[in-house]
Amino acid sequence: MFRAAALLANVAGRAGTAVKASYRGLLGAMARHAGGAGSLSGALGHFQKVTRSYWPGLFHCYDVPELPRTDNDLEQLFGAHRYHERRCSGRKVASPGLVVRGSVRLPAAVATRLRGEVKGEDLTPSDPDAWRELRASLERRQAVRAQGRRFRRDPAAYLQELEDALIKETLPP
Repeated sequence: MFRAAALLANVAGRAGTAVKASYRGLLGAMARHAGGAGSLSGALGHFQKVTRSYWPGLFHCYDVPELPRTDNDLEQLFGAHRYHERRCSGRKVASPGLVVRGSVRLPAAVATRLRGEVKGEDLTPSDPDAWRELRASLERRQAVRAQGRRFRRDPAAYLQELEDALIKETLPP
């Protein structure tokens, strides 16, 4: 297990394919010698099973610069964003807008933090159709949240409005 951790730490800075090949060799050696591991053979089997489940996405971090290596790194990134957002807004909890616009706000905040300076050309959408679709999606989610606020503000009036609309649809003109 310590060799596996050392390989994944990638102190030498090797490419993802090289790390993957070394790790595959280590797993093969573990499988060959599992019979001689005694009471640890069950743990080796479990380790290999879990490794197989993570295998498809395990080595991307070695090929993509600045991609966090572990879930802990990602959690730290999200936690830092939540912390800074709470400090800016004065709220004790994360902003509800993060739920609605998180798919835009979080990458923007991360890109700003990682790159330091953002230029105007960096903000130009590379695919205008995808940008329009994202905008429409954000506006739909915002409209749903606005409806929820209307209900919480005055439930009786909201329900009466729904009843009136339903009656108008069912009655002949």
